[in-house]
Amino acid sequence: MYQEAERLRSFTRRAIFAGAAQSVLFAGLGARLYHLQIQKSEDYALLAEDNRVNQRLLIPPRGRIYDIAGRPLARNVPTYRIRVIRERTLDLRKTLERLSTLVELRPEELEDVIIRAEARRAFVPIDVREGLTWEEVSRIAIRAPELPGIVVDSSLLRDYPHAEILAHVLGYVGPVNERELEEDNDPLLKIPEFRIGKNGIEKTYEKQLRGRAGLSRVEVNAVGRAIRELDRDDGDPGKDLNLSIDINLQQYCFNRLSGELAAGAVVVDVQTGAVLALASVPTFDPRAFNNGLSHALWNEWRDNPRHPLVNKCIRGQYPPGSTFKMVTALAALEAGVITHTYEAYCPGFMRLGRSRFHCWKQWGHGRISLNQALAQSCDVYFYDIARRVGVDAIAEMANRLGLGHSLDIDVPGERPGLIPTREWKLEAVGEPWQKGETLVAGIGQGFVLATPLQLAIMTARLCNGGKAVKPWFVRPTDIENVGSVNISQSSLRHVLDGMHEVINGRRGTARGARLDIENVEMAGKTGTSQVRRITRSERAQGLHKRKDRPWEERDHALFVCFAPYENPRYAVSVIVEHGESGSKAAAPIAKDIMTRALELDPAGRGSKSAGA
Repeated sequence: MYQEAERLRSFTRRAIFAGAAQSVLFAGLGARLYHLQIQKSEDYALLAEDNRVNQRLLIPPRGRIYDIAGRPLARNVPTYRIRVIRERTLDLRKTLERLSTLVELRPEELEDVIIRAEARRAFVPIDVREGLTWEEVSRIAIRAPELPGIVVDSSLLRDYPHAEILAHVLGYVGPVNERELEEDNDPLLKIPEFRIGKNGIEKTYEKQLRGRAGLSRVEVNAVGRAIRELDRDDGDPGKDLNLSIDINLQQYCFNRLSGELAAGAVVVDVQTGAVLALASVPTFDPRAFNNGLSHALWNEWRDNPRHPLVNKCIRGQYPPGSTFKMVTALAALEAGVITHTYEAYCPGFMRLGRSRFHCWKQWGHGRISLNQALAQSCDVYFYDIARRVGVDAIAEMANRLGLGHSLDIDVPGERPGLIPTREWKLEAVGEPWQKGETLVAGIGQGFVLATPLQLAIMTARLCNGGKAVKPWFVRPTDIENVGSVNISQSSLRHVLDGMHEVINGRRGTARGARLDIENVEMAGKTGTSQVRRITRSERAQGLHKRKDRPWEERDHALFVCFAPYENPRYAVSVIVEHGESGSKAAAPIAKDIMTRALELDPAGRGSKSAGA
């Protein structure tokens, strides 16, 4: 009886403990269910919705680019592209190899597609190639049964109606690389088919041209396959740009330069600094960069000794030669070491110590003043006044006129040129400045380097009354706040008179460049710059004048000019690499370009509002 009662009490205690444990367990489960279903219901509803709905970025149409008159320079055109869906083909490689017999597909491109396809889910479309012609689309359509997984659809392709003619101005777009992904956190860059500006205007104004991404909300199943689109925001297209370029003038400049192996030309509005044309030859096709450049084509362009990828107008740095003589003259006039009536005697050379510094004219110019020294480009006259004023004063004047530093034009890649000083040589070379170096700097040789753009702006600042205009393609907001180069009007007038005499005078070095326009005169300056030093022995033998010298050893030919003389509107600079003579190679080109600029008169039509 006692044992039976003890067993009953033990059973009762165990039942109570088990019931309590069950109560605690159910209470915990209830609390957890309350936490998940009541307190966290909104959070988990959002997660569930995220699993059900994918948000996909949409690429907005890229901003278009127009010239000064609203003519298209860069636009977006519908095109066909090939994509492949891995889950729809049994053998991806075999399918792509069949495709390569119908359209051009390099082995490295084929491998790249396979790598990208294997890195993504099998149902995700992978871009293979863009820019298909209708003939290529037709070939693929006919052979479609043999190409499982290959899909042809439409997209927008960046197109340049004047491709090669404006390649160095507009630049190009291309696939995003790893460095660009790291530097820019815009999620648009992670979309495989997105293209980003790589050079020129396309790069400088990338953010404005890019626009705002759109968004598509798509319902998907458990493995991520799209079922239907729920809603869509197309985003905002990129901003359109109007450039200062006149495409008709640009086309003419390009065509006029195309007869040369390597050359460049710039046309600017002297009152505003607007760049109306900027041509560089040889050139390249910017459309080739859309889907990545082939190694063969890249190597061909890179190894070309004429450097088609280099914008010679802003990246080419050349000794300006005699086009620099206006700078030396102004430095001497403003420093008061000469007047415009000062005369020097030129016997064909100038002695400095044991050295002789030769004039281009073997027997010299005799006694000569500033006006005729500019007209006839007498080297000895400028040796003399350079020695009198000194290299630092020459450098200071050159800087005022836009030489020796970047002009901040709104395309990347501009180089600053070089205007030497005593301090510069000591720091850069570790040697003191020599007197003879002042003489050669005075005629734009030696260490002196300038770009064709800088020479065009120098000419504009000379003829516009000394306004410190800067070059631009898209109108800057502070265009009205143009400072002054702080040169007296009398000094400017004496130099401009000399430039007038170069073309219109009886002994000017560019008499053949006179304009064939009634009552319109042009002023300018020839320049011929050595690419290597001519030794005394070579000069004595006349080897420096031989026509059979290698092209790369011949002198550069330069010319700068402005017109009309009485009311300047346009400034032009021309460089013909290894053209030998500024008067024979560069001046005729500049004359024709100036004539065309005056006929078209783009500054009168709207350069003051371009890019607004």
